[in-house]
Amino acid sequence: MRLNLRELQQRLFGNPDDGLTPVTLDRRRIFILPSRAGLLFALTLLVMLLAAINYNLALGHALVFLLAGLGLVGMVHTFRNLHGLRITPGRCAPVFAGETAEFKLLLDNDRPGSRYGLMLEAEKGLSASSSVGGGNQASVGVPVHAHRRGWLPLPRTRLSTRYPLGLFTAWSYLQPGMRCLVYPKPLPQALPDGLWAAQGSGNGSGGQEDFAGFRERQSTDSLRHVAWKASARDDGSRPLLVKQFAGGSDSQLELAWSATDPTVDDETRLSVLTGWVLAADQGRIPFSLSLPGVSIPAGNGAAHRQRCLEALALFRT
Repeated sequence: MRLNLRELQQRLFGNPDDGLTPVTLDRRRIFILPSRAGLLFALTLLVMLLAAINYNLALGHALVFLLAGLGLVGMVHTFRNLHGLRITPGRCAPVFAGETAEFKLLLDNDRPGSRYGLMLEAEKGLSASSSVGGGNQASVGVPVHAHRRGWLPLPRTRLSTRYPLGLFTAWSYLQPGMRCLVYPKPLPQALPDGLWAAQGSGNGSGGQEDFAGFRERQSTDSLRHVAWKASARDDGSRPLLVKQFAGGSDSQLELAWSATDPTVDDETRLSVLTGWVLAADQGRIPFSLSLPGVSIPAGNGAAHRQRCLEALALFRT
């Protein structure tokens, strides 16, 4: 029976579990080989052994076999540093494109002895180290670059150790069924005046009838709300002032796909909308979001912001 490379890798390194349940590292999951330092150590012992044989040095033979025994003991402890370790998939907080996602894994050590020098790597050049005390747990975040928006699955993760002597490298491959939601990279832009709309009537601080005082202007405030006369009284050292009203109709933002520049690519338009969503949320301004095939009514708060960012991340252009 012929096996292709993918099937061979799956049989050698693949996990028989579904990627969602905890994994306990047994001897079939752990691989071990000498490191570069270990190969140099073995070569040194070989040279010492040849010299001891050539000059008939009894103490030389004893030293060589003593060091060789220490190396073998180190190999056993390197293997045992991974054997029996339990790994449980955790969660990954959403990130923006261009940032680094951290996939949380829970390392559970049920034996009395501690485990040191544990390295986890899912992407070349990015790794995380951890140690787990005896009978304790440790949470470690596996870093992965988020290059584009959408769902980012956790690649195959390599868990390795060289503890205690560094002469051997023991490793195991993990494939947790985890993924991270990547939002579009925000593109900071001022909110155009054309995005403002009337929300309705009621009693609130954002109304347009009864004057309630001044406040410092924020980056999300429209220039038409600036109190120019009151701001002109200062020498320019303070921010511009914005009038506040009580009662009447509140204002809200209508963030729409059609409000973005149609001459740029779709990803840039999504980045602009993401920047508007963050700016409106920071200014605590109620806003709605309208995309082709997606319409989210006006609201505010963390849940509303997350819902809009998720719609932008999963939008199909």
